[in-house]
Amino acid sequence: MKLEIKNVSCGYGSKVVLSGISMEVNSGEILSLLGPNGVGKTTLFKTMLGFLKLIDGEILLDGQDVRSWSRKKLAGAIGYVPQAHTPPFPFSVIDVVLMGRVAHLGALSSPSGKDVKIADEALDSLGISYLRDRIYTEISGGERQMVLIARALTQKPDILVMDEPTSNLDFGNQVKVLKQVNRLAERGLGIVMTTHFPNHAFQCPGKVVLLQRNNRFVYGEADEVVTENHLRAAYGIDVVIKDIMLPSGNAVRSCVPLIN
Repeated sequence: MKLEIKNVSCGYGSKVVLSGISMEVNSGEILSLLGPNGVGKTTLFKTMLGFLKLIDGEILLDGQDVRSWSRKKLAGAIGYVPQAHTPPFPFSVIDVVLMGRVAHLGALSSPSGKDVKIADEALDSLGISYLRDRIYTEISGGERQMVLIARALTQKPDILVMDEPTSNLDFGNQVKVLKQVNRLAERGLGIVMTTHFPNHAFQCPGKVVLLQRNNRFVYGEADEVVTENHLRAAYGIDVVIKDIMLPSGNAVRSCVPLIN
């Protein structure tokens, strides 16, 4: 499956927030979306998911224009992982995960045994089956984020869109979520994720879109896009990018902001 964003303009009503944006992600690839607050990352996500009407350009899945697709058909192809949230009711974890099957159910249908099996498989694939019967509002932030990923996986999507999947997580839980992102890509999912941390583009290697102000953007491989000059232009700060040698002999690239 290939998701293509071709010369897209998006925004709210007649107000254009982004214009001329182009990028693509294939099955098994990760596309990281970086940029300062207010440049249109969330607007682009909402347009990709059909929440906002496309102003201009094309959004294609395997060459098909998704503007003609129903919301249900689109949900069957693109899964969505929002930032961690707290629902108004104390649902069990398995019930939250089962909500991902809505795109495959009829208007008045209830989840079947098959749907429950798919939900259990999603929990198991993420190593969180132990949470199955826990109350969602009573588990940790990191665990909630994993449950939201499991919910999206039950949609059986080809592309997974993740809105700041490590938002509000501690250092350890951030690493756990990023490991799962890499594993999901290895299993063949195409992943598009927004993040505020340039290092995530190195830790989840693939393509990167760096949105800058004044509707400018840079698109390409992580090493080409996440550079000192590009980050300085986007965020208005000085940074240093270094390769850190590990005991194994491999190098890990890291971005360090200069405070002083």
